[in-house]
Amino acid sequence: MIRRSLPSLVALALCACAAPTPKPLPAAAPVVPSTPAAPAPAVADATLPAEADLAAARAAFVRETAQRFAIPVAQIEAVLARAQIREPIRKAMARPAEARPWRDYRPIFIQPARIAGGRAFLDAHRAALQRAEDTYGVPKEIIAAILGVETSYGANQGSWPVVDALYTLAFAYPRSGDPARVAYEDRRQAFFRDELAQLFALGKEEGLDIGTLKGSYAGAMGWGQFMPSSYRQYAVDGDGDGRRDLFNDIDDVIASVANYFARKGGWQRGGAVMVRAQRDPAAADFANPGNTVTLDQTVDALARLGYRPVVPGVPGDAAATLITLEGADGPEYWIVYNNFRAITTYNISRLYATAVYQLAQAIAGRGDGGA
Repeated sequence: MIRRSLPSLVALALCACAAPTPKPLPAAAPVVPSTPAAPAPAVADATLPAEADLAAARAAFVRETAQRFAIPVAQIEAVLARAQIREPIRKAMARPAEARPWRDYRPIFIQPARIAGGRAFLDAHRAALQRAEDTYGVPKEIIAAILGVETSYGANQGSWPVVDALYTLAFAYPRSGDPARVAYEDRRQAFFRDELAQLFALGKEEGLDIGTLKGSYAGAMGWGQFMPSSYRQYAVDGDGDGRRDLFNDIDDVIASVANYFARKGGWQRGGAVMVRAQRDPAAADFANPGNTVTLDQTVDALARLGYRPVVPGVPGDAAATLITLEGADGPEYWIVYNNFRAITTYNISRLYATAVYQLAQAIAGRGDGGA
């Protein structure tokens, strides 16, 4: 989750390494050398920070984190001394699954094995899921679907050292070379630098050896893939044992996901998520680009624009908006409500939120949500 947020991760193109242009051969007849030519010296990756810049940024980070969270400088430096900038992490950041069209994204999550896994998870942990639903108002199947999408119900919590993931993105966030994207890329690097600092604070508060933690390439951790700041803010002790363990304690995991939706997402108990819309033949295209969900319409207002819910039931004055997805059979029109927006606070992607909802519907035995 960068949800994340786990704002959503927008695809960035990595700059190509600049290679020296070979000099032309002289006009004289070529001479074949008797020994192989020495290889050209390696060219530095211009998208990586210079050593001096990295050292200065690290030193400032250590000072600020030590002061901010009352952590010994030596402890922070010892962890960072073992941290590595990982090029595969930088490359992965440039090609998130959310860059795919819905017709290609959907089959990743709405498929028999994941649905069956969700139903098994529901049966195995029904009591904890019911407690969370009663306390926070988030349906059992939504909690299960989040864990199914994020980690296949805990089976794949990530294999990257969390310190390395956050260190890479904090100090070597991939740069596109596009001047128009500099401010955005600076903000993203600042976000991950803060998450690295939050990781040190989390280790102190929860007694975690952060150098041993594994997670996603973006630094998300545990069954629910919480970023360090979300772990600190929204993780709860679901079974009363005095700890908040999102790696091994399923009661804590379930309660924490529900608490996140209630507190961060503003989940409305019993509220609608999304419904398929029928477009009138004369309706104009509804412009709603990007991933941020702004509920600036009502159900009645969308009907006047020519988009009506296939299955009615939500009051006409309910806040809503319309999204369009690239389905296998052409454009799909969906009216989405507050609880859809709540899912996007976990990961700011309309595709992600739709996948979570449709998987939840399938887990609960209400079809696959795609009607």
